[in-house]
Amino acid sequence: MRRPLRLLAPLWVLALLATALAAIATPARAATPATSVTVDGGQGGRTFDGIGAISGGGGNSRLLRDYPATQRSQILDYLFTPGYGADLQMLKLEIGGDANSTDGAEPSVEHTRGTVDCDAGYEFWLAEQAKARNPAIRLYGLAWAAPGWIDGGFWSDDTIGYLITWLGCAKQHGLDISYLGGWNERGHDAGWYVRLRAALDQAGYTSVQLVADDSGWQVADDMAADPAFNDAVSVIGAHYPCAGGDGGSADTCSATATAEDNGRPLWASENGSLDMDSGAPALIRSIVRGYTDARMTAYLNWPLVAAIYPNLPYDTVGLATAASPWSGSYAIGENTWATAQVTQFAQPGWTFVDSASGHLGGAESNGSYVTLKSPDGTDYSTVLETTTATGDQTAHFTVRGGLSTGTVHVWATHVDDPSPATDFVHVQDITPSGGAYALTMKPGWIYTVTTTTGQGRGTAAGPAPHALALPYTDDFDGDAGGTEARYLSDMQGAFEVQPCADGRSGQCVQQMAPVRPIEWQDDSDAFSLVGDPTWTDYTVRAEVDLRQAGTAELLGRAGTQNRPQSHQAAYALRVGDGGAWSLVRTSAAGTSTTLASGTRAALGTGSWHALALGFSGDLITASVDGAALGSVHDSTYTSGQVGIGVAGYQTDQFDDLSVTADPPGDIGGILKGRGSGLCADVPAASRTNGTQVALWDCTGGADQQWTATPSGQLTVYAGAKCLGTAGGATADGTAVQIGDCDGTAAQRWTLRADGAVVNAASGTCLDATGQGTAAGTPLELWGCNGGSNQAWARGSVSGPLKGAQSGRCVDVPALSQDNGAQPALWDCNGGGNQTWTSTATNQLTVYDTKCLDVTGGATADGSPVEIWDCNGGGNQQWRVRADGAVVNTASGKCLDAVGQGTANSTALDIRTCTGGANQKWALG
Repeated sequence: MRRPLRLLAPLWVLALLATALAAIATPARAATPATSVTVDGGQGGRTFDGIGAISGGGGNSRLLRDYPATQRSQILDYLFTPGYGADLQMLKLEIGGDANSTDGAEPSVEHTRGTVDCDAGYEFWLAEQAKARNPAIRLYGLAWAAPGWIDGGFWSDDTIGYLITWLGCAKQHGLDISYLGGWNERGHDAGWYVRLRAALDQAGYTSVQLVADDSGWQVADDMAADPAFNDAVSVIGAHYPCAGGDGGSADTCSATATAEDNGRPLWASENGSLDMDSGAPALIRSIVRGYTDARMTAYLNWPLVAAIYPNLPYDTVGLATAASPWSGSYAIGENTWATAQVTQFAQPGWTFVDSASGHLGGAESNGSYVTLKSPDGTDYSTVLETTTATGDQTAHFTVRGGLSTGTVHVWATHVDDPSPATDFVHVQDITPSGGAYALTMKPGWIYTVTTTTGQGRGTAAGPAPHALALPYTDDFDGDAGGTEARYLSDMQGAFEVQPCADGRSGQCVQQMAPVRPIEWQDDSDAFSLVGDPTWTDYTVRAEVDLRQAGTAELLGRAGTQNRPQSHQAAYALRVGDGGAWSLVRTSAAGTSTTLASGTRAALGTGSWHALALGFSGDLITASVDGAALGSVHDSTYTSGQVGIGVAGYQTDQFDDLSVTADPPGDIGGILKGRGSGLCADVPAASRTNGTQVALWDCTGGADQQWTATPSGQLTVYAGAKCLGTAGGATADGTAVQIGDCDGTAAQRWTLRADGAVVNAASGTCLDATGQGTAAGTPLELWGCNGGSNQAWARGSVSGPLKGAQSGRCVDVPALSQDNGAQPALWDCNGGGNQTWTSTATNQLTVYDTKCLDVTGGATADGSPVEIWDCNGGGNQQWRVRADGAVVNTASGKCLDAVGQGTANSTALDIRTCTGGANQKWALG
C-alpha cells in the first residue's frame, strides 16, 4: 500500500537518523544464529484484520473530551490519524450500562425503559473523531454492564433489544458498527447469540458480525457442538491469550486446536493492560507472536488511553496518558510507537505470509517476525522484534513470487529504552541485490522492513502539567444537557446535567440510574469524582435535592481507589432525608469507619439543602444549611479529590459545587486543652524569647493563635515566633516557650489525630504541668501518656451537647431564637436548636448568633441559663472540659440538670461542681 510521504522537519529527522544509525552501525556483539526469511508472494496465510484499542472497560477515555481543543486534537491525531502515530485500524467501544467496569462507569443510552438519549456519554463522540481522521477504521461494540430495567438478566431478549437500540443510536451519529460482542468476560449463552443474530438481521443489521465470546477459547468447543451457534458467530475472540494473561509477559501465545480448526478469524479481542512505556515489549510480542504461535489476526489493546484521574486503577496503562485536562498536559507512550511499527505498514485485508513468519534464529528467546503482503501482491512488510534477544543478530531476506524487489525502507523503535531519539525512526533504506538483502538487529528493538511509503511521526507536544487552581466552582449551567459535567468522572451510576427540579432554575447534575444495574464488577453506592488529587486543605460545598427518601453524600480528600470502586479512600459526609448524618472514613481496602454521627432536623424530600465538608490539617468539619453538624480530628488522608453521591440509586440532584482553599496548615487558631477547657497562651501577650507558654481562658487573642506550618512548626503572632524549648532541651519537665523560628527539631511538632502534640526532637508531648487545669498552669514536655492534660483541640468544636446521665441533649425549646429562651433537656434530634459550638473565645453558641448565658450574670447555685445575643461577658464564657464538666468562667460553677432530672423539659442551671453524672456532658 502506498501513501504520500509525510515530510517532517529536516533537522529533527537528521538528528533522529544519526542517533539510530549510530546504534545500528555499532560493531555487533556475540551473534546469535542468523535467520533466513524467504518472502514469497506465492505463499499466503490468514487475512490480517487489524490492530485496534478499546475505549471502555472503565471510563478510561472520560477526561479526553474535556481537554482544550488544541491538545485534544493532538492526542486524537496520535491515536487515529494515518501516518502520524498509532494509526489504529479498529476501535472497540463500551456499550454503557451505568455501572463501573474497571475505573469508571459508562452511561447508558437508556437509563429507564423506553427513554433513549443517543447523546449520552462520550463513546459516540470518540468514534466520530476516529472516523473523521481515518474513514476506514472499523468499530466494535461490547457491553460490560447493562441498565437495571432489563428483565431476565443479561442473557435476555431485553438485552438484545437494548443492543439494537444502541446500534440505532450509533446510526444517528453516522457510525456503522462492524462487530458486536455479548457480555465482556462473562462467557456465553449459545441460544442468546442465535436469537441476537436473527434480531439483527430482522432489524436491518445484516452486516454486523458477531464476536464470541470475549472471554476464552472454550467458546470454540461449544460452537463445534452447536451448528446454529457456530453459524451465528463470525469471529472467535479471546482475552489475554498470551503468557502471563492480563498485563503479562506475552513471551508465547496460544489458542486451542478446536479454535484454530474452526476456520473463523481468531482475535485477541482484548489484550494489553500494559504500562504505556514499560509495556511496549510485551505489546509487540502479543501482536507478532499472537500470529506466529496461534494464528490470531487482530489485536485490540486495553485501553486506548488513560484519560482518567491518577488515583484510579491503571492510570498509566494504554497508548497515552491524559490526566490533566485543565492544563492540557498529556504524554504519548512507547506503546503508541510499538503499535505504529505494524499499523503504518499493513492494512486490514493484507495477507499474512506464513512461510515468512516465525522465531528469529529458530528460538523464542531470539525474538520473532511476521510478514504481510498487500492484496495486489506487490508490496510487503516484515515486522521483527528482538525484545527477548541478548545479542545482535542478522536476518537474510530473499524476495520472490511477484513481490517488489525494489528499495526496502527500515523503521525501528528501541522499546527496551524509550526515548524520542529512538521512537519510530526511519533508520535506513536498503537496495536488494537480485531480491536479496540483510538486516542486522540489536536486542530490545522493533524493526519493520517495507516496500511501502507514507509513514511518519507526529511532532506535537502538550504543555507542562499544573494543579487545578482553587477556588473551583461549577453551577453546571455551561455544560451541555445530558452530558457529564466538566471534569466529573462517574465511578458508579450515571451523573448527568439535567434541568433543575423543585423550584430551582438552570441546570443541575442528576444521578440518572434509578435501580441497581446489571453489574460487571461489585456493587457500590453511586458516586462521581472531580478535581485534583493534590488538593489538601479546602472546603467542598454543594446544594442537594433529595428527590426520594434516602441519603446523599459529599466526598472529600478522595485518594487511592482500588478495584472494585467501593474500595475508595475518602472522607464522606452522609445526610439522610430524616436528618440522620455521619462523617465516615472509607479505605482503599474496602473498610468503612464512622468518625462521628448524629441526627438533625429532617431535610425531607423535594427541597434544596447546602452541604459542606471542610478540611484543615487533621480537623474535619461538616455542616448542613450553614449549621455545624460536628467536627473530628483524623489524619489518615491529607489530600484528594471531591465527589458527590447517593446511597444506592436515588435520582437526587446536585448544584453549585464549589471547592475553596483553607489556609495550609491552619489549625483553627487556638490550642484548647481537652482536660482544662483552657487555651495555650503566651502570658501577657509577651513577644520575648524564652517566655513559657501557659494555660489561660480562651480569648481568641493573637497570643493564642497558633498555626502549623508545612515544615511542622507551631507559630504565633502571624509566624513571628515559634513554639519550642530552650536550647533544644528534650528532658521530661522541660519548659515549652516561644522563640525566634530557627528550623530545629525542637521547634517542630506533629499534631496527631488523638489530640497529642508531639515534639520532633524529643518524641514527647505538650503537657499541662501536674495535670493542672487552672489558668496560669505552665506547659512543658512530658512522655506521651494519653492523659487529658496532653490532649488538645484545634479550633471550634460543634455538635449536640448530650447529658451523660440522661442521654438527652441541651435543646432550645420550640426552636426559639428569642433572647431569654431557656434551654432544657430533650430527645436528641440533630436540629439547629441542639447544635452548640465551643468557640475560640470560650462561648457556647447556638444558631451562630446566640450564646449560652447565665441569666442576669448571676453566680449563685441554682441560677438559670438562657440564650442571649453574644456580648463577650464572663457569664457567657464556658470551659468544655475533657472530664465532661462545662464550667462557667465567671462563677466557676458547672452546667447542671436541675434535680438530677433526666426527663424531657428538665431545666438547666449552674451549681457548684460535684462531678455528678448530671453535670457531665459530651460535645460533638
